[in-house]
Amino acid sequence: MTPAETAARAWGGRVLRLLRDRENHVFEMALPSGARAALRLHRAGYQSPAAIRSELWWCAGLAAAGCPVPAALPALDGRLLVPLPDGRHASAIAWIEGEALGEAALPFARPLAEVLDLYHALGALLARVHRTTDALVLPAGFTRPRWDLAGLVGDNPLWGRFWEHPAASPEQRAVLIRARDALRERLAGDQGLIHADVLWENVLVNGRSVSLIDFDDAGFGFRLYDLGTALVQTWAHPEQPQLRAALMAGYGTTDGAMVEAFTLARTLASVGWTMPRLAPDDPIHASHLARAMSCARAVLG
Repeated sequence: MTPAETAARAWGGRVLRLLRDRENHVFEMALPSGARAALRLHRAGYQSPAAIRSELWWCAGLAAAGCPVPAALPALDGRLLVPLPDGRHASAIAWIEGEALGEAALPFARPLAEVLDLYHALGALLARVHRTTDALVLPAGFTRPRWDLAGLVGDNPLWGRFWEHPAASPEQRAVLIRARDALRERLAGDQGLIHADVLWENVLVNGRSVSLIDFDDAGFGFRLYDLGTALVQTWAHPEQPQLRAALMAGYGTTDGAMVEAFTLARTLASVGWTMPRLAPDDPIHASHLARAMSCARAVLG
């Protein structure tokens, strides 16, 4: 029996297919009721059990308030987080219908006018998530990572010391350090719980509405960082200014300079993310470095 099959038994479920293999293994699971769910096998050592329980509690609170995010589903014995024999933990969340907003490195499949409407809706959803979160009273022991100055551009950022990327040239390292130091002075604004990973694959589209999934990297941080992460994959798109304007209008902010600064912050964090996760010859190293160079030069001048 595979680890996924073992985990599914805790919910009386049956594994249908693998959906994602990144930080976590995520499977589509059929429940005894006939409903579908997303079964997650959490990578050992990435988030602590306490942090995962905190994520599940937050999503449950958002879902209960009507936000289109996946609510946690208790196992047959009532637990939200189930330990597995291999040292990992499993959780299950409600299935949300929809297709991803886009696919990395590919142009949008939808007409631009439709995409702009969806970015406006995404901005409004992020504002709603932030407002709803502010009305919640976090339970004792609630813990999540921090996407604050230290977590983004401190001496030991959450996703690694991006300026030490082994594939970076001396010139690229100099730009990364310059960007890091500039953002230490620039980044500011309201902070609270944020999703922190608003990539296309984490935004599901159903008609003209959007839902938000995969809160695995959620934590405490700058609220506008959520907008920066939502714009990082379109950095090189000619429609980027229009997408940024639609997202900001939906969210209700006019601080374009700060949104661009947080987009730069995410390009830097993504460079750090690649270091321990990808093979040295993976082309994503070069593409993420190139994106960070382009963004840094545009944002910093």
